[in-house]
Amino acid sequence: MTEGNVVYEPPSVSTESLASLGEGHIAYVKQIRSEDVPGLFPQAPKIAPGLKLFALHSADGTPIMLTDSREAAIANAWSNELQAVSVH
Repeated sequence: MTEGNVVYEPPSVSTESLASLGEGHIAYVKQIRSEDVPGLFPQAPKIAPGLKLFALHSADGTPIMLTDSREAAIANAWSNELQAVSVH
Protein backbone atom coordinates (compact mmCIF):
# COMPACT_ATOMS: atom_id res chain seq x y z
CA MET A 1 0.00 0.00 0.00
CA THR A 2 1.37 3.42 -0.88
CA GLU A 3 0.25 6.81 0.29
CA GLY A 4 2.22 9.64 -1.28
CA ASN A 5 5.88 8.70 -0.87
CA VAL A 6 5.29 6.43 2.11
CA VAL A 7 5.35 2.69 1.52
CA TYR A 8 3.78 0.49 4.17
CA GLU A 9 5.00 -3.06 4.50
CA PRO A 10 3.16 -5.18 7.05
CA PRO A 11 5.45 -6.85 9.56
CA SER A 12 6.43 -10.37 8.63
CA VAL A 13 5.76 -13.22 11.01
CA SER A 14 7.82 -16.39 10.87
CA THR A 15 6.12 -19.75 10.60
CA GLU A 16 7.58 -20.66 14.00
CA SER A 17 6.19 -17.51 15.63
CA LEU A 18 2.79 -18.07 14.07
CA ALA A 19 2.74 -21.67 15.31
CA SER A 20 3.50 -20.59 18.87
CA LEU A 21 0.62 -18.09 19.09
CA GLY A 22 -1.82 -19.31 21.68
CA GLU A 23 0.52 -22.03 22.90
CA GLY A 24 -0.52 -23.16 26.34
CA HIS A 25 -3.81 -21.25 26.08
CA ILE A 26 -5.61 -22.37 22.93
CA ALA A 27 -6.38 -25.81 21.53
CA TYR A 28 -8.42 -26.77 18.54
CA VAL A 29 -10.87 -29.57 17.86
CA LYS A 30 -10.83 -31.16 14.44
CA GLN A 31 -13.08 -33.88 13.08
CA ILE A 32 -11.06 -36.71 11.57
CA ARG A 33 -11.71 -40.15 10.09
CA SER A 34 -10.56 -43.28 11.87
CA GLU A 35 -8.29 -43.94 8.87
CA ASP A 36 -6.28 -40.82 9.87
CA VAL A 37 -5.63 -42.00 13.43
CA PRO A 38 -2.35 -43.94 12.87
CA GLY A 39 -0.66 -40.85 11.41
CA LEU A 40 -1.73 -38.57 14.26
CA PHE A 41 -1.74 -41.02 17.17
CA PRO A 42 0.70 -43.85 16.35
CA GLN A 43 0.31 -45.31 19.86
CA ALA A 44 -3.49 -45.69 19.50
CA PRO A 45 -4.92 -49.17 19.09
CA LYS A 46 -6.24 -50.20 15.69
CA ILE A 47 -9.65 -48.61 15.05
CA ALA A 48 -12.27 -49.80 12.60
CA PRO A 49 -12.36 -47.79 9.36
CA GLY A 50 -15.20 -45.43 8.55
CA LEU A 51 -15.65 -43.88 11.99
CA LYS A 52 -16.00 -40.14 12.64
CA LEU A 53 -13.73 -39.07 15.50
CA PHE A 54 -12.55 -35.83 17.07
CA ALA A 55 -8.95 -34.88 17.79
CA LEU A 56 -7.85 -32.18 20.21
CA HIS A 57 -4.63 -30.44 19.13
CA SER A 58 -2.48 -27.84 20.86
CA ALA A 59 -2.13 -24.45 19.17
CA ASP A 60 1.02 -25.64 17.39
CA GLY A 61 -0.77 -28.68 15.95
CA THR A 62 0.51 -31.32 18.36
CA PRO A 63 -2.19 -33.99 18.89
CA ILE A 64 -3.38 -34.11 22.52
CA MET A 65 -6.28 -36.55 22.61
CA LEU A 66 -8.71 -38.55 20.49
CA THR A 67 -12.38 -39.13 21.25
CA ASP A 68 -15.65 -40.06 19.59
CA SER A 69 -17.43 -36.84 20.59
CA ARG A 70 -16.74 -33.16 20.07
CA GLU A 71 -18.08 -32.45 23.56
CA ALA A 72 -15.53 -34.78 25.18
CA ALA A 73 -12.69 -33.05 23.31
CA ILE A 74 -13.90 -29.63 24.47
CA ALA A 75 -14.32 -30.88 28.06
CA ASN A 76 -10.74 -32.17 28.01
CA ALA A 77 -9.50 -28.80 26.76
CA TRP A 78 -11.37 -26.99 29.54
CA SER A 79 -10.08 -29.42 32.19
CA ASN A 80 -6.55 -28.55 31.02
CA GLU A 81 -7.34 -24.81 31.12
CA LEU A 82 -7.26 -24.48 27.33
CA GLN A 83 -9.68 -22.43 25.24
CA ALA A 84 -11.07 -24.79 22.58
CA VAL A 85 -11.81 -23.64 19.04
CA SER A 86 -13.16 -25.70 16.16
CA VAL A 87 -11.44 -26.26 12.84
CA HIS A 88 -13.51 -27.24 9.83
